[in-house]
Amino acid sequence: MHKQCSPAELLNRLDTLAGKRVLVIGDVMLDTYLVGDAQRISPEAPVPVVKIEEERHLLGGAGNVARNIVALGGEASLIALCGCDADGERLHSMLRDAGVTPHLVRCKERPTTIKIRVLARNQQMIRLDKEDSSAVSTEAGHEIREALAGLVPGFDVVVVSDYGKGMVDATLLADIRRASPQGDTLKILVDPKPQNISCYHGAYLLTPNTKETSEASRMPVEDKEQILAAGRALRRELDADHILTTLGADGMALFGREEEVWHVATSARQVFDVTGAGDTVIAATALALAAGFPLLSACVFANYAAGVVVGKVGASTASVSEIQAQIEAFPPEMDRWR
Repeated sequence: MHKQCSPAELLNRLDTLAGKRVLVIGDVMLDTYLVGDAQRISPEAPVPVVKIEEERHLLGGAGNVARNIVALGGEASLIALCGCDADGERLHSMLRDAGVTPHLVRCKERPTTIKIRVLARNQQMIRLDKEDSSAVSTEAGHEIREALAGLVPGFDVVVVSDYGKGMVDATLLADIRRASPQGDTLKILVDPKPQNISCYHGAYLLTPNTKETSEASRMPVEDKEQILAAGRALRRELDADHILTTLGADGMALFGREEEVWHVATSARQVFDVTGAGDTVIAATALALAAGFPLLSACVFANYAAGVVVGKVGASTASVSEIQAQIEAFPPEMDRWR
């Protein structure tokens, strides 16, 4: 049974986040932004010519999860795949620069995943993806398991960030548990992909959004009653301890084993960009759990973190001081859903 958390409780716990450790495992990528202006149409084809004036690179996927943990004062280690290419080197350097400890398995047979977005006059003109989403090779799989064996025993909380790029397979969660002295009591949090839903059996917490909840449960989620039915069905199907469904402007809903459901109202006051908000939610929840927060309090903390991030442009992070200001200005609102 979860108990409501007060502003005082949240504020008193913020100092415990510093230095807590979370292991992130999953699909990492480079988000590249080519920004410029388009003033004419190409003579070669009926498409605009974009004159590139700025090039930006950000950590995406599991890398953004790890970056969010560090921004909140935690320590993050990352196990992920990348190619034996210049983009893999850039990725490794960016992770280091962000304060993340990278453990990258280099794969000769696949490129580093990149999402290239071309923007002109604040409009996205096109997105170009370079990736290989096939199952990992036997050799790479062996290296991943070696990394798990060496790292998992040092962590109480593990995040699996699944972007459907081949890192997560049917045995990954079992391999993580086998590597941990805690076994089944290890807290494994999963940011899921519906097509891999069968891979997450027995997870401590899944964090799907409403669309992912609908696809994974094969049920509609158009109103409160449908969300309740879909979330409960998904939790039972996967035998997961908890499901945290993020509801966008409607906040989030936390489902537990006793059919208890808590609704947390959104803390966002302005929404400029929802990019990366899901990464922030699972990162903040994981770090709070590593610091000993009760689960509902961890989710409320994550709700504040996401509210800060969506008020910024681009894949951003939240700081503890920003979250503290939000808690003091806007006390948490939660209620039991029945």
